[in-house]
Amino acid sequence: MFAYQEDGRYFAQAARGLEELARDELQELGAGDVEVSGSGVHFRSDAAGLYRVNHRARLVSRVLAPLAAFGCFSEQALYDAARAIEWEKIIAPGQTFAVFAHVAESRIIHSHYAALRLKDAIADRFRERSGRRPDVDTEHPDAWIHLSVRADRALVSLDTSGGSLHRRGYRLQSVAAPLQETLAAAIVRLSGWQGERPLVDPFCGSGTLLAEAFLHYCRIPSAFKRSTFGFASLPDFDPRLWEAVRREGEAMTREMPEGLIRGSDLDRQSVAAARANLREIPLTRGVAVERKDFRDLEGIPGATIVCNPPYGVRVGDAQAAQRLFRELGDFLKQRCPGSTAYVLCGSLELAAAIGLKPSRRFVLFNGPLECRLLKIEIF
Repeated sequence: MFAYQEDGRYFAQAARGLEELARDELQELGAGDVEVSGSGVHFRSDAAGLYRVNHRARLVSRVLAPLAAFGCFSEQALYDAARAIEWEKIIAPGQTFAVFAHVAESRIIHSHYAALRLKDAIADRFRERSGRRPDVDTEHPDAWIHLSVRADRALVSLDTSGGSLHRRGYRLQSVAAPLQETLAAAIVRLSGWQGERPLVDPFCGSGTLLAEAFLHYCRIPSAFKRSTFGFASLPDFDPRLWEAVRREGEAMTREMPEGLIRGSDLDRQSVAAARANLREIPLTRGVAVERKDFRDLEGIPGATIVCNPPYGVRVGDAQAAQRLFRELGDFLKQRCPGSTAYVLCGSLELAAAIGLKPSRRFVLFNGPLECRLLKIEIF
């Protein structure tokens, strides 16, 4: 492996509540020594496995390659330790780089300032040794450098993903409070749906749940639209191996029977956004999206229902949200016989308002908001 990564050890960041699901997914993708830790998953992999995780994992936001860890009690300590890293073995003078920092519970309290000191350390080391330093490019850098400072302990890593993997690239249009793609993928995974019966979202919004269900069924790599990855700038990057991994992922894809996935929404703008976003994914012409209030649907018998109904923050009226969830519960009970619904609720009050006893509850986080995903079996 490249400098500082001889042991092939990496850290995959995952959103709060998705860590164990991400662990299972990484094991399925061939990662070894997988262990949940803090806000993600540690794992071991060779280069092919690293490329595969970045290309196909649906639940992780980025994959970091740790370079150095050290005590960080001051900005000077950060600068000195960072300057001692052999950056010339990692970044070529003609390449660009950017630093992204996160600081918590430490004497250094500003993430922007921490990133600036690390950037200065890299630039000064290059200037001292060669008289030439790589340029900074915060939009499309060759090397993505990640700095985490927590409890006066710093960890410097290379971002092998090259930016957050939740940005699949298909969501060109959005609506208020959209689901992040990794959370939508987690809901599909928790449903256990494999295409054995229809999947329906009666509150489809901009179509993220529909899109992630489609990617899952058709086995399309989650990063199918991403043209560059952070690992491509690593000193040991093997373009032939990466091309083989990419082709391996693409060879697994399959077409979906028409009508297997469908969605609807009352809002005209949401329906237009969902249709536009789904068009960005190959072969999604079989996903039907219609403009209709769920109360006007004839019914959804014998299906897997996944939905993120408007709640509180999005509705702007707690009473309206409670009424909506009561009506959704009535709809499920009366018109969805034999279906299993997975309903994301933004509060315990809304979970109770639905009026149906869930067989399981999953704790998930939609950004900072703690939610409950209810599994409701309708008989």
